[in-house]
Amino acid sequence: MANGPIRDIVIVGGGTAGWMAAAALSRLSGNGVTRVVLVESDAIGTVGVGEATIPPIRTFNAMLGLNEADFVRETRGTFKLGIEFVGWTRPGHAYMHPFGAFGADLEGVKFHQAWRRLHDKGLAGPFGDYNICEAAARAGRFGPGDPRNPVTRTTWAYHFDAGLYAAYLRRYSQARGVVRHEGRVVSVEQRPEDGFLSAVVLEDGRRLEGDLFIDCSGFGGLLIEQTLKAGYEDWSRWLPCDSAVAVACAHRDPGVLDPYTRATARAAGWQWRIPLQHRVGNGYVYSSAHVSDEDARALLLNHLEGEPLAEPRRLTFTTGRRKRAWVKNCVALGLASGFLEPLESTSIHLIQAGITKLLALFPDRGFDPRDIAEYNRLTDLQIEQVRDFIILHYKANGRVGEPLWDHCRAMTVPDSLERRMNLFRHKGRLFRHEDELFAESSWLAVLLGQAVTPQGHDPLADALPLPALDAAAREIRDRVRAVALAMPPQAEVIARFCAAPEAA
Repeated sequence: MANGPIRDIVIVGGGTAGWMAAAALSRLSGNGVTRVVLVESDAIGTVGVGEATIPPIRTFNAMLGLNEADFVRETRGTFKLGIEFVGWTRPGHAYMHPFGAFGADLEGVKFHQAWRRLHDKGLAGPFGDYNICEAAARAGRFGPGDPRNPVTRTTWAYHFDAGLYAAYLRRYSQARGVVRHEGRVVSVEQRPEDGFLSAVVLEDGRRLEGDLFIDCSGFGGLLIEQTLKAGYEDWSRWLPCDSAVAVACAHRDPGVLDPYTRATARAAGWQWRIPLQHRVGNGYVYSSAHVSDEDARALLLNHLEGEPLAEPRRLTFTTGRRKRAWVKNCVALGLASGFLEPLESTSIHLIQAGITKLLALFPDRGFDPRDIAEYNRLTDLQIEQVRDFIILHYKANGRVGEPLWDHCRAMTVPDSLERRMNLFRHKGRLFRHEDELFAESSWLAVLLGQAVTPQGHDPLADALPLPALDAAAREIRDRVRAVALAMPPQAEVIARFCAAPEAA
C-alpha cells in the first residue's frame, strides 16, 4: 500500500463507539485530505446499556470542546462521584469505591499506611471518611469542592443515556463533515495481494472504499473477526457472568438524584442502578449456569424502585478480548474489540482509550507494522489491568454458601492479580504499573472494602509520633466532612445549570 496521508476512513457501526470515533476523527478533516464516513443501519439495534462512566470521559469531552452543561442537558445526565457496592463483602454490608484520593501522604508516608496504624490503635474512622467524593456522595451532594486543596477537590464522571450521547456526537460529527450512510453491510472486500480491507458493500449495492476501517459493529466483529480472523481470548474462567437483562424504570423520588452508581450483589450475579434525570437505568448481570433467564428477569423486575418503562432486554456475552485489536488496516473499538462486564463502568472508557491510542499512533497509508504492534501491546496491557481489577471484586467476595460466589472465591486468578493481592495482604503495599487506568486509591477502596486486610503496615508509619499522626488524620476528616456538607444537593445543581426540559 502506497505511503501518504490517509484519505478515507470508514467507520462500520454507530452507537456510542462509532460516534465517539467519528467525533474524534472528524478533527482530521482539517488537513484537507482525510474524509470520514460512518455506515450504520437503523434496523440493527445497539446494546446501549453503558450509561455510567469514569472521570477520563471529561478529558475526551474537553478534547472535543463540548460544553459540560450542554452535554449533561442533552444526554439527560447526572454527575457521578463513585460506585457503591452492596452485599459483596457479605449480605447487608456496603462500601464505596469513590473517585479521587483518600487523605494525603504524611511526611512521605502513604496515607493508607498511616490510617492503618491509627486503625489498629482504635483511633481512625472508616477509610471513606477521608475521601471528599465518598463524603459528598453519601450526603447526596455535588460540587467541585475546594479546588485549591487536593484533599477536598472532587473528581467526577457522569451517568447519561448512551443513546442520547451517540445522537449528540452524531450531530457534532456531521456538523464537522462526517458523512453518515444508512444501510446494512452485506459484504467486505479485501485486496488480493495483501488482504487489506478495500471496501464495504451495502444492501443497495453502494460501495464505500477506504484506507482505514474502524470496526464498531458490536460483538460479532464484522471486520476484525468475521473478515480478518483476529481471534478471541475467552476470560469466562475468571469472569463467569455471561448474560444480562436491562430495563429502565421511573424514579422513586425525582427530587433526589444520587451522585453515584450502585452495584448490588445477588445470588447469581449483581444488579446495577444508574440514576439519570428522566429515569433510572437498571440491569442484572448474571451467570446463566446459576440462574435461569426467567428467574433473572423476575429478580430484576422485583427489585425496581419504580414502574418499568419498557420491556426488559436480554443480551449474552463472553468476557474476553480480541487477540489483536488492530489487524492490517482495521482497528476494532467497543464491543467489536472485546467485552468486560460493566462492573466498574469501563466500557465507554475503553472506547475512549482505543481512540486516544489510535490518534497517538495514527498511520499513513503505509501502515507501519511497528505502530500496529505498539497499539496492540498497549491495548492488551490496559485491558488486562482492567480485567484484574474487576476479577478482584469476585475473588475477594465474602458471600459464603452461594455456588457462584463460592466458586469465585476459590478460583485461581491471573498471576498479576495474585501477586498484587499477596503483597497487599502482607503490609498493605501497592504499586501501579505502566499507564495503569485505576489509581492506587481505587485498589485501596476495593481491597479494604471487601476485607482484604493487611497483616501489618509499612514500618515508615511507626516513625511518626502517634499524637501528631492522629491530629493530622482528624484534621483531614473534619475538613472533608465540612466541605462535603457545604455542597448543594445534586438535584439542585442539575435543576439550576443543566436540567433537560422534560426532566425538569
